[in-house]
Parts: sequence; structure tokens; C-alpha cells
Amino acid sequence: MYNSLPASINQEPAAHCRQCGTCCKKGGPCFHYQDKHLIQKGIILSKYLYTIRRGEMAFDNVKGFLSPVLTDIIKIKEKDNSQECIFYDNDKGCTIYKNRPFECRALKCWDTKDIEAVYSSSRLSREDLLGSINGLWELIQEHQERCDYKIIHCLIKDITSKNKEAEKSLNQILKYDNAVRSLVVESSSIKPDMTDFLFGRPVLNTVRAFGLFIKQNNTY
Repeated sequence: MYNSLPASINQEPAAHCRQCGTCCKKGGPCFHYQDKHLIQKGIILSKYLYTIRRGEMAFDNVKGFLSPVLTDIIKIKEKDNSQECIFYDNDKGCTIYKNRPFECRALKCWDTKDIEAVYSSSRLSREDLLGSINGLWELIQEHQERCDYKIIHCLIKDITSKNKEAEKSLNQILKYDNAVRSLVVESSSIKPDMTDFLFGRPVLNTVRAFGLFIKQNNTY
């Protein structure tokens, strides 16, 4: 799911990818089942990925509106304070071009019908990659259940009505989400830059999109 589909290049009609970087500057690609080997073989490391979790709000650029996602969406990270794919280099272009993911291969900026047909199908999930890792996968499942975005959305609605119990429940979710990330880093070889892939983006960050003010102690 790209942040937006690139406009066709205003030159003579293209027949192949010129590696101009237009699509790379509009966000990293989502991963599909066809890309599983890229992660399993370490061609693209998980520290460069993040997960949009089931139920999280995301902009569907093909349909043109914001909606909760139905499944995991695993994406390549963007550069800090930018929509640009982390693997794009202004001088060298795409630094993983020979091993670029399925969406990158399907996207033709001069004709987007192929990417529109496949962008929402066969999406790769965390379970596809991590489901066989005992202990870690159970922790990811527990986190998904306790930090379910359906629950979070309901709590945010109640908070706007000054519901104190909702505020308390959301604070508990924020603290748990932060604690899980710290736990796996402190008790294993997992690095901090892998946690956005394992557990999605911190709830602390995603709820800010709803206009909630977060205190310095990571509570609402």
C-alpha cells in the first residue's frame, strides 16, 4: 500500500521502469506472499520493516479513503521525517532493485492497472514469518489481543465523552505496549529497531493521529 500512486511521467510514454525514483519517494511497498523468501533469506532484514496491524487505520490510496486494515500489512520503513523508501538513494536509485518486492515489480507508473489488481491480495503476515517460533509468536498474539485496535478505537470515542474509565483503560494499553517492547529487547537478542515489525508501530505514536495529548510519562 503506497502512500499515493505516482502520476505518469510527463514525457514520451514509458515501456519499462526508468528507475526515476518517483514511486520510491512516495513510500515503501507492502509485502506479499511472493516476497516471503526475501525476508526468510535475510535479503531484506526485518529491522527495515514495520507492521500496520489488523484494525489499524491506514489510507487506501487505490480506493481513496482512510479505513481499518483487515490483515497485517508489512511495509518497508520510510526515512525519518519523509515518505521516501529507506532503500532509495538519490544518487544510486533503488539499492535493492534486483531484489525489489512484488509490488515494486508490479507498479508501472505509466499504467497502474497491474498494481491496482494485486495490491490487496496475498499480503504477507507476521504469522507467515513468525508463526512457528514458539514463545515469540504467542507473545505477538497476546499483544495483538490486548492492544487490539477495535478496542482502542472504542476507547478513544469514549474518551472524547470524558469517560474516565476509558482513559484508564487506554493508559493500561499504552503501558503494556511499551513494556512488551522493552521486555523482548532486554531478555533476548532482538534489537529495538525490530520491534515495529514484531508488534507494529507503538500505540503511543498511532493514537496521536486521533489528536490525543500524550504526557511525558507515556499516559493519556
